[in-house]
Amino acid sequence: MFIIDQLILLAAILIAFGILSSKVSARLGLPVLVMFLIVGMLAGEDGPGGIDFDNALIAHSLGTLALAIILFDGGLNTPMASIKSVWKPASLLATLGVLFTSAITGLAAAYILNIPLIYGLLIGAIVGSTDAAAVFSLLRNAGIHINPKLKSTLEIESATNDPMAIFLTVGLLEVIVNGLEPGTGLLMLFIQQIGIGSVVGLACGWLSVRLINHINLTTSGLYPVMVAALGLLSFGISANLGGSGFLSIFITGVVIGNSRFVFQRSTFLFHDGLAWLGQICMFMMLGLLITPSSLLDVWFEGLMIAVVLTLIARPISILPILKPFGFSLREITLVSWVGLRGSVPIILAIYPLMYGVPDAGLIFNVVFFVVFISATIQGSTLPLMARRLGLTEPAPSTPAATLEITTLGDVDAEIVEYRLGANSRIAGRRLSQMALPDGTVVAMITRGKQVIPPRGSTLILAEDHLFIMMKPNVRDFVDLICSSADETPIESLPNHELCLKGFTKIGDIHHSYGIDLPAEHHLSLNELLMQSFDGIPIRDAAKEFGHVTLFIRDIVDQRITTVGIVISPKEPL
Repeated sequence: MFIIDQLILLAAILIAFGILSSKVSARLGLPVLVMFLIVGMLAGEDGPGGIDFDNALIAHSLGTLALAIILFDGGLNTPMASIKSVWKPASLLATLGVLFTSAITGLAAAYILNIPLIYGLLIGAIVGSTDAAAVFSLLRNAGIHINPKLKSTLEIESATNDPMAIFLTVGLLEVIVNGLEPGTGLLMLFIQQIGIGSVVGLACGWLSVRLINHINLTTSGLYPVMVAALGLLSFGISANLGGSGFLSIFITGVVIGNSRFVFQRSTFLFHDGLAWLGQICMFMMLGLLITPSSLLDVWFEGLMIAVVLTLIARPISILPILKPFGFSLREITLVSWVGLRGSVPIILAIYPLMYGVPDAGLIFNVVFFVVFISATIQGSTLPLMARRLGLTEPAPSTPAATLEITTLGDVDAEIVEYRLGANSRIAGRRLSQMALPDGTVVAMITRGKQVIPPRGSTLILAEDHLFIMMKPNVRDFVDLICSSADETPIESLPNHELCLKGFTKIGDIHHSYGIDLPAEHHLSLNELLMQSFDGIPIRDAAKEFGHVTLFIRDIVDQRITTVGIVISPKEPL
């Protein structure tokens, strides 16, 4: 039997146990990533598995690859709107927040462990950043919903703060090992990491979308693989030029994920599975790398450092950053509590082992213990903390999935699946009352195990799944129709023209979009405009009703068939 045969069997068993442990994690209330770590430790030299694995170089290499894949998937699933809304506070958290957190934790670590200050600061730098894999997994699988501003801030921060942590860790190692003088050299290293990573990420993302849409591959199965290769290419180019490969691959993922390209849905599914495989393998491998019995020597010191990091360093660091951006104390408390540590600190803790730094084993064990405590306690108590702070929200009525229209050509349409919440605007109304944008069609309705034929008289109920075919430019309006009445109003989409059929009733428009028009609700747009123009409609003529303007877009036999609606921004009081 070849050694590779044994390795394949071992890897399959570990991965299968890791996946099955996710069922146990839900019952125990532990984050699934903690279970992966536990499986790895049980398979290690102190566990029943008895696997002796202590190759730091292999762990660093495989961990870096897995983390790159996880960040790429996170970028693919991050809407550009989320980045635009929180980029300022998130970027400050990813830089100054990490710097202050590392400094405070480092001072405490030096005192608690009775080691030189430079080594304490190194520990602080290693645990200074939040982990994207842990944060993405927790926020997207914890079963709770927080407001988009908080969620986006936490995800963008965790995805972009790795360069700062890497910069601080490598810089301090240069000081310890090579005697580098702190100053402009460290500053240039940081600018190089951020600058090159950003430029390469944007360029690779832009080129990737154009390449994917213009190349004609022999089979659709190659497109997701090609996207993965282009993401890793971004990481490799940036890293080899001295930039942050992690930042670069995340930005490339954001650019690709917010663009339209062929076989998009299958690509997202492929990378979601790939990211989960990366998380399982990475955390189990890191569990294998540690010797659990060695943690007993540092458990008290590690616990004290974890307490300082969680309850002192992070809150003090983020309070002055988030307060000016309008975050409440309750929101700042939650952001502080979700500062999860995960794979990145453990991978960075491998650096001192590779550099041959004195006390590297102590540093690794302390960091691992801090990460384990952070992921276990903070991760498992996030739902409770969010509820106690009153920051949970009902599940939003957002699209569950965008389905794919497989064709040889580029079709300017998509089918989106919506799962209606209890407070959806259209729940309890007829299909004909939805006031869908022109050219939008409900293709199928499912209710439990039943398929409901879509007719105008069909009653729409909460928990129904609607499959709606639409053009991409009307997606925001359809999202609004299927949302809850207290979610984003149409006033958030000023100057975007909404085209409706002329027979659409004024009352249905008000109910679906919250648009108020000075007319009886039983009137149609056609009847309202015919009255306004004395029965002589003119194509592209406009009529203003306060901050709402109606445009006559199509006329057939003196009957207005299509009407454009534009909402102008309201004047401030």
